[in-house]
Amino acid sequence: MTSKQRAYLRALANKISPIFQVGKNGLNDNLIKQINDALEARELIKFKILETAPDDNYSLAQSIASDTNSDLVQIVGNIATLYRKKKNNSKIQLP
Repeated sequence: MTSKQRAYLRALANKISPIFQVGKNGLNDNLIKQINDALEARELIKFKILETAPDDNYSLAQSIASDTNSDLVQIVGNIATLYRKKKNNSKIQLP
């Protein structure tokens, strides 16, 4: 992903709210499945990493991105943004 594409996705993500929280239980199969479903439906999602999470923000976000085959767009504080292009009917066209 180029820096121009990442900047475009950051601008789109500015308007959306986090839809998941990663807390003291960390990552589990159910959370990964829900994030996969959300990425398939929305393409661009945000999630919040709570202070009680077992790892640091960057390593958790990287783990989620690799488990869901998505791109980590950004991490700002405790909120991370992921992007994965839909297989069919993609709404977001990257520059």
